Amino acid sequence: MSKKFLRKYLPDPHKITQSKSLRIFGTLLHEPNLWHMNRKSVSMAFSVGLFFMWVPLPSQMILAAGAAILLRCNLPISVALVWITNPLTMAPMFYAAYVLGNWILGLPPSNIEFEASFDWIEQQMKVIWQPFLLGCFTLGVISSISGYAIVRLLWRLHIIRYIKEKKRRFTAKKG
Repeated sequence: MSKKFLRKYLPDPHKITQSKSLRIFGTLLHEPNLWHMNRKSVSMAFSVGLFFMWVPLPSQMILAAGAAILLRCNLPISVALVWITNPLTMAPMFYAAYVLGNWILGLPPSNIEFEASFDWIEQQMKVIWQPFLLGCFTLGVISSISGYAIVRLLWRLHIIRYIKEKKRRFTAKKG
């Protein structure tokens, strides 16, 4: 995984520190370790971001930022990854979490007719909250562990490829 690639698509640190929703962290946002791009920091940031993207609350970004600060991993990556859950992806992701939760609990999925209202959400959550939250937690843990392992592996492969290329150039230049 290339640092250039990640830096190209990540938001500017200054913009993040000025974010209204992240002001609650105050001077903690100025910790240099939160902005480092190394294998440990980035892989842990993927772990944090991919876990919190499954939290069914509007405060995902704040929770991910708090965890990134606590774990001293890359803040922009942690915060950016929660946006995988967005208005376009939220319904299928959370439905999959609900189905998984039902499967784990051995329950048949309820036949739910969707209605776009807060009353409907409140009524349905009373019925589906256990399998839904269990599915979200399970997928969060699976995503977190997978993201961490994949980033570590890709980073290592990138370093190995870089070293081989450097050796190849050195031997070509020498001989």
